[in-house]
Amino acid sequence: MKEKALLIGIRRPGSTVSEMEASLSELIRLVDTSGGVVAGIAKQELKTINPATFLGTGKVENIKINIGDAQMIVVDDELTPAQNRNLSEAFGIKVLDRTAVILDIFARRARTREGELQVELAQLNYRASRLTGRGLSFSQQAGYIGNRGPGETKLEVDRRRIRERISFLRGELKKVRMHRELHRRKRENVPIPVVSLIGYTNSGKSTLMNALTSANVLVEDKLFATLDPTVRRMRLKSGRIILVADTVGFIRKLPHQLVESFRATFEEVENSDLLVHVIDASDSMCARHVEVVDAVLGELGLSDKPCLKVFNKCDCKNIYVKDGKDGVFISASKKTGMDGLAKKLDDMLVIGFKHARLNLPHSNGAILSEIYRVGRVNFVKHGKQSIAVNAELPEKLVGRYKKYSI
Repeated sequence: MKEKALLIGIRRPGSTVSEMEASLSELIRLVDTSGGVVAGIAKQELKTINPATFLGTGKVENIKINIGDAQMIVVDDELTPAQNRNLSEAFGIKVLDRTAVILDIFARRARTREGELQVELAQLNYRASRLTGRGLSFSQQAGYIGNRGPGETKLEVDRRRIRERISFLRGELKKVRMHRELHRRKRENVPIPVVSLIGYTNSGKSTLMNALTSANVLVEDKLFATLDPTVRRMRLKSGRIILVADTVGFIRKLPHQLVESFRATFEEVENSDLLVHVIDASDSMCARHVEVVDAVLGELGLSDKPCLKVFNKCDCKNIYVKDGKDGVFISASKKTGMDGLAKKLDDMLVIGFKHARLNLPHSNGAILSEIYRVGRVNFVKHGKQSIAVNAELPEKLVGRYKKYSI
């Protein structure tokens, strides 16, 4: 049985009506993804934020009258613990903010051990400041000399347990990072480029991943359909092998707890050679979505990473791209534009490569195979005594094969 939710759209000072409507439409999809059903919608334009209830006093009274059969209230913004508590008491039903709904979706979507650890850490960081108690009525008496008195309250015990659990989870995620680092070092011995797909949630990253690599990643018309990252091999037309990583989607008002908790996942992005920013060109808010992704990348310290913009869903009737001269236009679902995208990837991944002319003995055919796999071969000639190769290679390989250099 789906819970009925009354949604409250918020227009903060400085934002437009269209931005409020877009955010509210997104909240409707978030509630649907989390298993709820929208029973009604209210809106408020805030000139100032009420520190006690976030909403204006008149709006709170109006909503109390019009709650109907709603079982919970969802506010399209982040509430302080006090605001959340005061609104719950005023309405007499559960009150959630946007952050709580997103965390709930992440908890539903987590499939791997790593994903579950990251979600639990985010939830505990969110809930830690929202614990409330009843003071001395929860006191635990200590019955020996020197320790009589109110003791540790139930609230303090809960907070201590949460702190201990957070510390444990951070330790476990540190082990995950070490495991990832071990795999990365193994990969660096054979320098295969890593390309990470990033973008706003529901922009089509997983569909593109499947189109490029036949990865069979779950694809749904829901927000955050893919949570745990997937890495697959892809062979470019030049013969080079690259690794393509699908990552969690971004969203406006992305909770800080998620950015912090998912750093282990974002490390895959951090160690990528190229970011592919997938943009839903059929969404009228695509320019705003690009700004959101850029802001999150800035928060993660990844703004300087090489990035290719890919405008997806270009088979749709309306396209809202004002300036796409530096990007690639595709339809991942129809697999159109894939050749152009693959060529662009090949071209961008040789930036920083070194030009090399090698003379390889016939007995070293394995070296030529590796050059085809990780570099870009411009010319090969098989002679009687040796193989002449003209290629662009990662700097590490140029040094490794220096003795064959012409």
